[in-house]
Amino acid sequence: MKKIVSTKILSKVISKLKAKGKKIVLCHGVFDLLHIGHIKHFKEAKTHGDILIVTVTQDKYVNKGPNRPIFSLNTRMESVAALKDVDYVAPNTFVNAAHLIKMLKPNIYCKGKDYKNYNLDITDQIKKEASAVKSVGGKIIHTKTELFSSSKIINETSFNLSKEQKIFLNSIKKKKEFNSDSKILNTMNSFSNLKVLVIGETIIDEYVYCEALGKSGKEPILVLRDMYKERYLGGTAAIAKNLSSFCKQVTLLTNIGQKSEEEHFIKKNLQKNIKTVFLRKKKSPTITKKRFIEHINKTKIFGVYTLNDQPLDSMQEKIFNKKVLKYVNSHDLVIVSDYGHGLISANTAESIVKKSRFAAVNTQLNSSNLGFHVISKYLGANLITINETEMHHELRNRTEDRASLIKKLSKKLKSNYTHVTCGEDGSSIYNYTTNEILSCPAFASKVIDKVGTGDSMLAILAISLYKKIDVKFSMFLSALVAAHNIQDMANKTSYNKSYITRAVQSYLK
Repeated sequence: MKKIVSTKILSKVISKLKAKGKKIVLCHGVFDLLHIGHIKHFKEAKTHGDILIVTVTQDKYVNKGPNRPIFSLNTRMESVAALKDVDYVAPNTFVNAAHLIKMLKPNIYCKGKDYKNYNLDITDQIKKEASAVKSVGGKIIHTKTELFSSSKIINETSFNLSKEQKIFLNSIKKKKEFNSDSKILNTMNSFSNLKVLVIGETIIDEYVYCEALGKSGKEPILVLRDMYKERYLGGTAAIAKNLSSFCKQVTLLTNIGQKSEEEHFIKKNLQKNIKTVFLRKKKSPTITKKRFIEHINKTKIFGVYTLNDQPLDSMQEKIFNKKVLKYVNSHDLVIVSDYGHGLISANTAESIVKKSRFAAVNTQLNSSNLGFHVISKYLGANLITINETEMHHELRNRTEDRASLIKKLSKKLKSNYTHVTCGEDGSSIYNYTTNEILSCPAFASKVIDKVGTGDSMLAILAISLYKKIDVKFSMFLSALVAAHNIQDMANKTSYNKSYITRAVQSYLK
């Protein structure tokens, strides 16, 4: 008998088995590293019925953080199918098990005893699964077998963590406020009451996927055929999106084109708890950064930017400054991502820092502002995030080591926290108050596109430090969101509280 089948075939098999009076038991999970806990769970589950079916989460739906699952879907299914107590194995073709339960209609749905407390499930999927079981006339049973953790076993081996990553994670595990799933969940939920103001340019990232046809017959140029295109919210709009699942109230203060040509697209792609305050910049389009991508290996070929990076005129600057003052006072913290395209003047920057309870800032050098855009106009910001290359540029120093430069930058900018991102080397943060530098390794293994990564790190780091959460834990959060962001094109996929919480819980097992 072939054990591994599709869910479509499995549904028909179950109908036939039920017609013969057989009781169907369903187990569902990731089963990334099959262990004795799984084996005992399946054995007990089988005692509740006649046929044991196990469905396995597809790779793309495994939400245990970057670099997971360790083993592919096929390998995980083959491992489960090798067990004698298991009668059928199928891949879950849905995002969650609730849809699967309604399709397969099992008599019994078995979960481990660690899933009894629904309040610890940030995804709310267990509640949905229980409701789905009830809707098909089934019953949910929690097995009583000894608990083991695939994530803990994986973390203690060298499957997906380097020595440096293990040392860093172990230093966090020792802290009592992060030694259980419930405590981690409480920490992540603590962000919900924050009122966050995000200021800076909104950017439309347009990715045109092309096929390279070759050299033109008459001119020395590369000829491409466009295949399809995708558009994503970038810049500060992406920051607001990323924060929306963590914080109940997010305000986006940004500029768009004079003709408001992208306003509908922006609002359509923002969550409902994000309030937008637009400045329609005179004689300007909404900033669009178009990049042409070779569609097979996703290599960027070249970019075309549509923008007006001239400063606001005096009248619009006054209007914008009034908006800044109006909203800064009513928010807990302000996050600024300044791309140097003319929205934020030195006077506006000074006002933001001076009036904010907590100001977190990221400025970015790019092809259009190199040599003209500096982070030094944000003197006194509580948190500064900057790329290591940009730090060398800001200090006009090519050779000095990172530790020395980060302290010099902090002194120059009068910033309490100075955070420097260092690519595959992770990131470092200097706390001026304690005169301490902490470093966090990178957790990304698959780098697709770095666009938006610095902004992602800034947002989560800012709300965590504002809440005075442990700096190492805050750095870890920023590393996880960076790893999530960097494995997709631009800001195509936003991170959310549910995903990040599950990832943190998984890595801290």
